[in-house]
Amino acid sequence: MIKFKINSEFITLGQFLKANSYIGSGGEAKFFLLENDVFVNREKRTERGKKLYNGDQVSYGKDEYLIVYDKKASS
Repeated sequence: MIKFKINSEFITLGQFLKANSYIGSGGEAKFFLLENDVFVNREKRTERGKKLYNGDQVSYGKDEYLIVYDKKASS
């Protein structure tokens, strides 16, 4: 599992997808989530604005991430 560090209370699913280069822009998030199976805490999600908090798990394909709050992390 890959640790994905955030330096704020939360990050949206759309921001997460962009930060991990699954999409090129925030506008692509809606279509990406409709066409691909992305899971947050083992539940399929299609909302690009879904808030991800410390301890949440995100998976797409074989990639699995753990959201970790780190106030020193760069955004």
